Amino acid sequence: MRVLVVGSGGREHALCWAIAASPLVTRLFCAPGNAGIADEAECVPIAVADRRGLVEFCRREAIDLAVVGPEAPLVAGLVDDLEAAGIAAFGPSAAAAVLEGSKGFTKDLCAREGIPTAAYARFRDAAAAKAYIAAQGAPIVVKADGLAAGKGVVVAATVAEAEAAADAALAAGEVVVEEFLAGEEASFFALCDGSHALALAAAQDYKRVGDGDTGPNTGGMGAYSPAPCVTPEIEAQVMDRIIRPTLRAMARDGRPFKGVLYAGLMLTEAGPKLIEYNVRFGDPECQVLMMRLMSDLVPALLAARDGVLDQVDLRWYDDAALCVVMAAAGYPDAPRRGGEIKGLDRAAEDAGVKLFHAGTKRDGERILADGGRVLGVTALAPDLAGARERAYRAIDRIDWPDGFCRRDIGLRGLRR
Repeated sequence: MRVLVVGSGGREHALCWAIAASPLVTRLFCAPGNAGIADEAECVPIAVADRRGLVEFCRREAIDLAVVGPEAPLVAGLVDDLEAAGIAAFGPSAAAAVLEGSKGFTKDLCAREGIPTAAYARFRDAAAAKAYIAAQGAPIVVKADGLAAGKGVVVAATVAEAEAAADAALAAGEVVVEEFLAGEEASFFALCDGSHALALAAAQDYKRVGDGDTGPNTGGMGAYSPAPCVTPEIEAQVMDRIIRPTLRAMARDGRPFKGVLYAGLMLTEAGPKLIEYNVRFGDPECQVLMMRLMSDLVPALLAARDGVLDQVDLRWYDDAALCVVMAAAGYPDAPRRGGEIKGLDRAAEDAGVKLFHAGTKRDGERILADGGRVLGVTALAPDLAGARERAYRAIDRIDWPDGFCRRDIGLRGLRR
């Protein structure tokens, strides 16, 4: 098989690493890729937003399967374009990707189907939104309706903070205001083929930029899997009350969902509730999932696309995986680009460590920072403490003055 992975982040590096290991794959491309992905696949300089260029490349190179990583091209309809051109593609159609593209759509679906989630209201008028916020009080959650790269949610501690967040969200369109849910967050992933869902491993991630969950939200500063809080009983509840009802509703509405359904969960005293859906693998959750995956990923991706996921079973290592994101100074507001990163070979000497590149580029023999989140240092070990120790030991071998990371990734799981 000839496979193309679309994207350039740590998630796509992890996918390329897993796909390259499949005996089914004879040639692997990535568009546009990065300096680390170039070790797994042939990188081609086509932007993820260049839908026409990607379709033409797939035709020219006789691609058997295209795997779309990021959310923006999914919401824009890249899978539709590929399939219309006769190219098999893994990921949801634009009509199904609205689960991530519009938080309001998803909240309405949950209300209609009785899927447990926070109470909410949708607004396009600032005065109405602020009146609702004042009536509800704080803490309260304010969400921009569209794509925001994991940064469009404000958990407001005061009414004034919520009103400011509503103004910012309304500048781009619609705002969703939600009840604040108390509990522990978890990330839950399921492969879907339009009718069937196959639960993947659960994970927990760290959104805030600073230790102790301080500072602004980011795309994710670290993750680990398995998530001790997601017990088999909770997994069964999530599948029965959240994932499967969503699949049935989407199919009934003529929007069958194929791809990865990523449920952000709050584990409340009343049971798991849906915070929001993403329609792709998480980043950095994908990194820890791929480290733990024992089975060949490619047959599962094909089965999801072909509607035969009920014939697939995936096996996982019992080991724990932990990813620590190294970001560039100034992230998330103004990351400093161009700094040279040294010591990567030494950091990767441990066979239980994999360095997934996110925002890097090659300049001759040098590896340079070329983004906000730059590296995902990921480790596998028999337990979470061991994975954590391995990951931070590797980080301490990396020489990158402009880089920083959180030092508390995994402590939440260890405290359990």
